[in-house]
Amino acid sequence: MASLTGLTMAAALDGLAKKEFSSTELTGAYVAAVEQARHLNAYIVETPEQALDMAKASDARRAKGTAGAMDGLPLGIKDLYCTKGVQTTAGSHILEGFTPTYESTVTQKLWDAGAVMLGKLNLDEFAMGSANITSHFGNVESPWRKPGDNRPLVPGGSSGGSAAAVSAHAAIAATGTDTGGSIRQPASFTGIVGLKPTYGRCSRWGIVAFASSLDQAGPMTRSVTDAAIMLGVMAGHDPKDSTSVDIAVPDYRAALEGSVKGLRVGIPKEYRVEGMPAEIEQQWQQGIDWLKAAGMVPVEVSLPHTKHALPTYYIIAPAEASSNLARYDGVRYGLRVEGDTLDGLYENSRAAGFGAEVKRRVLIGTYVLSAGYYDAYYLKAQKIRTLIAEDFRKAYEQCDVILTPTSPSAAFAIGEKMDDPVAMYMQDVFTVPANLAGIPGLSVPSGVSADGLPLGLQVLGKAFDEETVLKVGRVIEKAAAFSARPSFLAGE
Repeated sequence: MASLTGLTMAAALDGLAKKEFSSTELTGAYVAAVEQARHLNAYIVETPEQALDMAKASDARRAKGTAGAMDGLPLGIKDLYCTKGVQTTAGSHILEGFTPTYESTVTQKLWDAGAVMLGKLNLDEFAMGSANITSHFGNVESPWRKPGDNRPLVPGGSSGGSAAAVSAHAAIAATGTDTGGSIRQPASFTGIVGLKPTYGRCSRWGIVAFASSLDQAGPMTRSVTDAAIMLGVMAGHDPKDSTSVDIAVPDYRAALEGSVKGLRVGIPKEYRVEGMPAEIEQQWQQGIDWLKAAGMVPVEVSLPHTKHALPTYYIIAPAEASSNLARYDGVRYGLRVEGDTLDGLYENSRAAGFGAEVKRRVLIGTYVLSAGYYDAYYLKAQKIRTLIAEDFRKAYEQCDVILTPTSPSAAFAIGEKMDDPVAMYMQDVFTVPANLAGIPGLSVPSGVSADGLPLGLQVLGKAFDEETVLKVGRVIEKAAAFSARPSFLAGE
């Protein structure tokens, strides 16, 4: 048997059910793994005592025959989810020391299903970033390295702590959030599975907001089956979230067993962007071939407004961020830096509390919402967003899912692209359109780059059709048989 921390969620649930080991033993192994991975800086807060208490309670439930769907599984929680009695910072100095008195809906669902909390995971500040280098609590390192090059690599962002922890086996799975690719891109960079559900599928209540019309919670796991199990727990209507959709949650794991034969896979011609590395193109073609071999039919589709997706996103997201982040003023909670006047208090608290990337986006957002520019920028961006969503609707008249690369590159070294915000924003070129359209997207590890680093393929589906997305993702997973491991795990 593999080491306890080497098991997938599905395998761990089988082992727990067969009493091959207890949740206390499994959690103890993960507590030790979290300690060994500290140099990656994936966790902002570790909660080992709480984890072991939750594990003991899980073992008691299992002994009574009342185990839940994820009972005894040790998870990492992105530090954007409010956790009762445990510090929640959003990776920002302005929220350092903030301890919520309530639990987010999604994490409450996970605890109700028996999951165990190992701690709170690092992220780009307020989820703004593609490399996990904007956190007040320091950069997160990927557990991967290029062979012969020991420079630390970025794990992707903003859910970089989640990706690094799952990839380094310092959590069996983790929660992430995806506003423009923040689950899928780090999943691709670290060789794990990342699922952004349909907007409205998972409650956003109790998750610190970045851009409210784009943010969506989702699972980050080591297999497509694990993603299906975890989404089944995380999803569901929440009356506390007005954007939560009241529709039934399917049995996602059961859906994986269905055939994909005869399904049409759309290949968008606009995703062949200029300067895309040949190895990304080759991975994409390999994915098409795998799906054809499984009986799927490739169909070329057009998403003509894709070229406008990034500029549209970088108007809408900062505009919503500038509004959402106005609540951090030094008065009600978080950092307070006194001033001679009330305005001075606001200015001093925000100047000291926000990092450079957050300030940049708040300034952009405030500008595009200001009088004289609202129509020229924000209103126009909303119109283009509608056209992008319409492109997907028309494409899905011709196909059942769409296949694209997840990211235009493999992971890069910490420090690269830092002085070029546009180059950093381009990391989201393949992921952002799904957020603008509100559709589900899944990144599945599909191979390695010439440098031996993970690459991912992205499956995009129709709204609320995560079953088909997961089913197709499982086909890619089986065909790819991805077995590369980060150098961090060489001794496991």
